[in-house]
Amino acid sequence: MMDNVSVMTTFFLSGLPETMNYRRVLFFVTLLCYCLILLVNITLIVTIIMDKNLHEPMYILLCAFCMNGLYGTAGFYPKFLWDLLSPVHVISYSGCLIQAQVMYSFACSDLFILSVMAYDRYVAICRPLEYHSVMSKQRVIKLVCYSWMTPFCIIGTNIFLTSRLKLCSPYIARLFCVNWIIVKLACFPAETTLNGVIAYITIVIYVLHAFFIIWSYMYLIKTCVNSIENRFMQTCVPHLTSLLIFLVVTAFDVLSMRFGSKDLPQTLQNFVAIEFLVIPPLMNPLIYGFKLTKIRNRILRVIILKTNC
Repeated sequence: MMDNVSVMTTFFLSGLPETMNYRRVLFFVTLLCYCLILLVNITLIVTIIMDKNLHEPMYILLCAFCMNGLYGTAGFYPKFLWDLLSPVHVISYSGCLIQAQVMYSFACSDLFILSVMAYDRYVAICRPLEYHSVMSKQRVIKLVCYSWMTPFCIIGTNIFLTSRLKLCSPYIARLFCVNWIIVKLACFPAETTLNGVIAYITIVIYVLHAFFIIWSYMYLIKTCVNSIENRFMQTCVPHLTSLLIFLVVTAFDVLSMRFGSKDLPQTLQNFVAIEFLVIPPLMNPLIYGFKLTKIRNRILRVIILKTNC
């Protein structure tokens, strides 16, 4: 058996029931959802890139936020759509590790970018005279690079440690590959100690990110309570809404993965598992598109011009 596990090349994803009468309906609903995610995110990205008036730190961060959403969802939707039309749901060993790397580095990058957005709003509102020197375009671009590379390296470390394990089962009870579940398939639990330590360190790092963001907005709310200029409502509400959406869906996913009961219906487990790949990538661009005046006006202007043509 050990010889077999040492050359394991394929995983079977058992989160999707083998017999589903509504598979085609689910395929078209999923395809529609993915197309909407692509549409709203690409619209915001193109709008920000094309309009020089939007080449400001807040909008550059928003552009990176949407790009990250496209990156993360690309790791799930194409494979899931293929599985919905396929009688056997398999993924290669290397493909499984890459999928886990993409989706969880995406989630961590989202939280990192939200942290930078919170700091950006803090400087803009509490230290307005220093804003352009503190949040220069060069510094913002560096922060965006850090927000992508740091989570990629941290999650990559987790994935590398997982790749060293010998596994005793090729079955993953999920719609997609999850690093923590792959680790649980290890033949020798004693070998996973380092994986567990690094995983908990990773969780602590990003929980601290979340506390930093919450503290920042609490401070901003306190600062803006008596402000005549309602800048908090104009620029911070979209960020705060995105944060709350992200924290809720991520908390559900982490709690379900770590402490979830196997007695829960598979459909409910699947829904909880994919929330962070559906709700934030779809809702965030809509929230920013409707709430931020410059972006809303720019998009409406383009729509009116196209309609007149």
